[in-house]
Amino acid sequence: MNRWIKRILSCQYMVDEKERCGPIAPSRQIYGKAFQTAWPTALEFTLIALIGFADTLMVSEVGISAVAAVGITNAPKMVLMAFIYSLCAGVTPIVARRTGQGDISGAVNCLKQSIMICALLSLTLCACALLFSDPIIRFSGADAVYQEEAAAYFQIISIGFVFTALGSTINAAMRAVGKPKISMHANITANMVNVVLNFLLIGGRFGFPALGITGAAIATTAGNAVGFFVSLFSVLSPKSPLRLDLHAWRFDLKTLRPLIRLGSGGLAHQLCMKVGFWFFTKIVAELGASAFATHQICMNVLNLSFCFSDGFDVATAALTGQSLGKKRPDMAIVYEKTAQRITFAISLVQMALMYLLRFQIPALFTKDPQIIALAAQILILMAITTPIQNAQVVFAGCMRGAGDTAFVAFTSFMGYVVVRPGAAWLLCFLLNFGLAGAWITTLLDQALRLILFRRRFKSLKWTKIQV
Repeated sequence: MNRWIKRILSCQYMVDEKERCGPIAPSRQIYGKAFQTAWPTALEFTLIALIGFADTLMVSEVGISAVAAVGITNAPKMVLMAFIYSLCAGVTPIVARRTGQGDISGAVNCLKQSIMICALLSLTLCACALLFSDPIIRFSGADAVYQEEAAAYFQIISIGFVFTALGSTINAAMRAVGKPKISMHANITANMVNVVLNFLLIGGRFGFPALGITGAAIATTAGNAVGFFVSLFSVLSPKSPLRLDLHAWRFDLKTLRPLIRLGSGGLAHQLCMKVGFWFFTKIVAELGASAFATHQICMNVLNLSFCFSDGFDVATAALTGQSLGKKRPDMAIVYEKTAQRITFAISLVQMALMYLLRFQIPALFTKDPQIIALAAQILILMAITTPIQNAQVVFAGCMRGAGDTAFVAFTSFMGYVVVRPGAAWLLCFLLNFGLAGAWITTLLDQALRLILFRRRFKSLKWTKIQV
């Protein structure tokens, strides 16, 4: 038994002798580096998700329609962020690869180009969101019960979009150079500001006005601004590995070309994912305010379940980029397989918790027995999906770190654009599965992408991409 376990977990068995480009470090060292790179991001995402969980919990004090109003804005907000995340998809592999090559000035120049593009792009998108908030929310499928307050909420949080975008770009570069704690500190600070202001402004405490979800929107925007300044100070510090200065702030085509090439693949991936998710949300919203509020409660749990795999997604992307920059594709393979083993063990714990707490979790948000019973069913489906979801997320991180953003975009198109909307409509309405049909669709989507990513990983084509 010990020999069998050792063969599964030992890094020495993860790459064939013929694929090795040098000695493989001891397993303890590789697992340690994977943990060291992943845990700040995993902790960051966990705390963000927990605060989001608390955010929804506080909004639920206003009423279940308020939960739906806040939730309906998530999809259009994610579509706006798709443009920024696509930029980050180019920043991470380029900065990681330049760092692996020892070209720190090239990494800094990449960050400067990214910040300039991000500033122009985010200001444009912010203006569009402010001008067209009403039609955007109507298109999202908002019920008349909460449509007006949802549009007002969306306008306020759009103001903070510029801060979120710039902060995300800086954080993507800092993660690529092995400094994920910067992003962790920025996001934890931002979300602590958010939750404190939520407490004061939603219900009106300690003399503050009771503003309901308008207070929640103000809290979110203020938190985003604070988080950006924390990230900005990290790259202005003399000790920063990517210290910014006032020189050479002009567009450089040599640096922009690989950034645009990888970013375009990232944009295709993000647009497929976010637009597909938007249509998916629209379908779920048409099930009614009660079903959509139940969906939002379950989405909070899903966000929590993603946290650890997202941490290893980011870690795998950084370690893959650095390994390929050092001409060690064998180590990129080892890091990916190491992350898969760790996240699978985490998945087993998550599955058990979702099943055991399937009634207690929704009861935190509502006393309605029908919503609690429906949410409990969804949590069982979510538990089944978790190990599949975590595995494909780690594969995606490896592909992004290698610069294989075109393939990541293809899997997103197949999963989010082809499978999710079509299967959700079929299962929710034609076969009358209701909300459960939407979550069965999520399971099918995750399984398809896992199969596609696994085949791509085994082909090793991603190790030959030049950045």
